[in-house]
Amino acid sequence: MAASATERKTRYGTAQPNIVFILADDLGFADVSCYGRRDFTTPNIDRLATEGVRFTQAYANSAVCTASRVPIITGRYQYRLPVWLEEPLSTRTPRKIGLPPDHPTLPSILKKAGYCCALVGKWHLGTLPEYGPLQSGYDYFYGFRSGAVDYFTHKSGSAATSAEDLWEGDVRIHRPGYLTCLETARSNSSKATPQAASLSSSVFTSMHRIGLGRRRATRRSRNV
Repeated sequence: MAASATERKTRYGTAQPNIVFILADDLGFADVSCYGRRDFTTPNIDRLATEGVRFTQAYANSAVCTASRVPIITGRYQYRLPVWLEEPLSTRTPRKIGLPPDHPTLPSILKKAGYCCALVGKWHLGTLPEYGPLQSGYDYFYGFRSGAVDYFTHKSGSAATSAEDLWEGDVRIHRPGYLTCLETARSNSSKATPQAASLSSSVFTSMHRIGLGRRRATRRSRNV
């Protein structure tokens, strides 16, 4: 998590920084060059490590994606919420389950402090109409709701039969392009966080399904 250099004063006179949170779903310790990767480089991530803090020891709350993101958004051990028991969380799950909309979350708490909160990328904490980013405190959402999608078709199942799993807010949309590039462009857009103080959360899945379209994707991700 990184705070931008631009800070604004609240009515109490304290600094109110913008917050940029970037999560690479299923990224391994040595998958970026500042941690030892040698067959490709990640100069922009390395710069964040050089100018910020590079941790050499860390603890992940879970070894799987949904359960590891539950504590990030709630600040609680994932075992305290039923949603972590369903891994992988899918549409085939026999009962409706997800992150309860009335449960306090990082964005819902920040909204009370005047923040505009956006999530770009992966949700996968429950399906509509009961669950979703907008139901759990975010003001804006652009991304997909399932566990993973094809980077080019934006579908989580068969390219011939499945519906595209790309959303803006609670509306399914069609946008041609490579998913990570679309998400990055939207993360950089003022449309995601137009207000003064903002929480911008980006959850990328390039490491989650790295085999999809590898040749085309590799050409696009050499300078991450």
